[in-house]
Amino acid sequence: MKEAIIKEINMENLPKNKKIVLFDGVCNLCDNAVQFIIKHDKKDVFRFASLQSVLGQQIIKKIGIDVTQIDSIILYEPGVAYYYKAEAALHIASDLKGAVSLLGVFKVLPSGFSNYFYDYIARNRYRWYGKKDNCMIPTPELKSKFLDL
Repeated sequence: MKEAIIKEINMENLPKNKKIVLFDGVCNLCDNAVQFIIKHDKKDVFRFASLQSVLGQQIIKKIGIDVTQIDSIILYEPGVAYYYKAEAALHIASDLKGAVSLLGVFKVLPSGFSNYFYDYIARNRYRWYGKKDNCMIPTPELKSKFLDL
């Protein structure tokens, strides 16, 4: 039996001028959210990696997030900050083009309040939207937006 070799990713090679969205790669709701972000990311701000990928796991380890407590969206700005749950979603929305950017004003709400609603949706996302057997495979046009391929 061959041993699996896991490629160590150099965290220093992450794009410094991009914000990295870590998402649940098997969640249909998360997949739709990624597609929505890509469509409205007119300033080309975001790059993506699944939580399940080697890169996703390395970023989570580097920033010290307990994955038993967080199983949904994380926004990582290399060398700057990271956000998770509702705070991540609101920071992402504020960088998008169109009316969705107005959701960024809700960043002023206490995180406990906004995370209550976020957690409710996150707990039910597989039941409501379904789950895939594998992470999505982006089209050749979108491949450059994903860091873990």
